[in-house]
Amino acid sequence: MSAEPPALQVSTRGTIDAALILNAGSSSIKYALFERPGEGVAVLGAPVLSGQIDGLTGEDHSSALREVIARVLGSGAARWRIVVVGHRIVHGGTRFVEPVVVDEGVLAELQALSPLAPLHQPHNLAGVRAAQSAFPGVPQVACFDTAFHAVKPEVHQRFALPQAWHDAGVRRYGFHGSSYESIVAQLRATEPALAEGRLVVAHLGNGASMCGIAQGRCVNTTMSFSPLDGLTMGTRTGRLDAAVVLHALTHMGMDVAGIERVLTRESGLLGLSGLSSDMRTLMASDDPRAHLALDHFVESVLRELAGLAAALRGIDTLVFTGGIGENAAALRARIVKGAAWMGLDLDEAANARSATVIDSPASRVRIRVIRTQEEAVLARAAFGLCAATPAVPADAVAR
Repeated sequence: MSAEPPALQVSTRGTIDAALILNAGSSSIKYALFERPGEGVAVLGAPVLSGQIDGLTGEDHSSALREVIARVLGSGAARWRIVVVGHRIVHGGTRFVEPVVVDEGVLAELQALSPLAPLHQPHNLAGVRAAQSAFPGVPQVACFDTAFHAVKPEVHQRFALPQAWHDAGVRRYGFHGSSYESIVAQLRATEPALAEGRLVVAHLGNGASMCGIAQGRCVNTTMSFSPLDGLTMGTRTGRLDAAVVLHALTHMGMDVAGIERVLTRESGLLGLSGLSSDMRTLMASDDPRAHLALDHFVESVLRELAGLAAALRGIDTLVFTGGIGENAAALRARIVKGAAWMGLDLDEAANARSATVIDSPASRVRIRVIRTQEEAVLARAAFGLCAATPAVPADAVAR
């Protein structure tokens, strides 16, 4: 488990209303504190406090959450009143398609969805419980990764299964919604014409997905019933023939728990390489297995890029985001060159320095690198739901 120190900027004004945002992922916890924007101000400023703890395993999350809350309480937070805590929740099922204030009934429903996102949902909900304990009386707002995709056309929500299965909730949900919403919002502020066009966003990280967006709305995305589907990921398989699972059950002597462990924790880049799930480690390795894992990842991105462009009936802009998408210039170059037949052409110098604009003048498709701002999306939703809630000073909560 590693941690980076918080980036603290303390205001010199009096007590300020603030939202604490917790984004508890499968291997990291991001946190941020945002001041409430002034009346009539729609755009949030930069967080006054932010940080990340990464390299987590399942056993680390509880202690990491305590560390995050301790940082907030010990960082001059008496200047702020925590009026709301916003949480990224990966799965909202069929019912939760907008942010919601959490109560015990909501928590129970979200807990029941944990089998659909076993690497994420339990940690997301642990964050809610930790914040409830640390900030009693402060509203907790859940924002759902699946919500952005709820507007997809029915043809992209359905599996080719009987109606009864769909009615029971077996459908293509999609994830990383807060990230995609963030990219659309940023483009609307900087390049509105691109935001209204046919956009493919590649959120590439330890968990990875892509989304086809038209006029700011999701058309299709690569993850589906769970965050297991789609791209090759750090430890997850990505796209897989369902018959492989049946074969493992009937001919390999495996049980459900064993199969789940392999598909979610032992596959992807780790399974292919036998070395690591970390893209940085693989890119620095001369081992042929590392090269195979990288090739597999790039090919999966190219396959899904073509599929999303087909769903959009064309592509105007490709955006890279996420830890890999924002930082791995060599992988971006391989992806763009592999998609040259679609009209993509790279400005190699701009790409090497991870500039925002990395397409060449000859490119028929705009290519951007944009840092996702998921926490700002969550803060905006949290403030919106709790505009008139009572405030609790940060230094008044139980330590």
